[in-house]
Amino acid sequence: MESGPAIFAGTAFALFGAALLLWTGVRVAHGEPVAQGVATRVAATLTTIFGMVFLLLGVWCFGRV
Repeated sequence: MESGPAIFAGTAFALFGAALLLWTGVRVAHGEPVAQGVATRVAATLTTIFGMVFLLLGVWCFGRV
């Protein structure tokens, strides 16, 4: 019964983390700004860190199932 919310949360976290990493990679590869008004290196670093955190949260949620 409790595995349903864990699966949903894990899927949401994993999809968001993967999409954030993909989006950041495409923006950096094309030389476009990642965030408006922020240095590209700082924004790329922070979004990569948060993308990895969300992916790890998704894996953790799947591990709780």
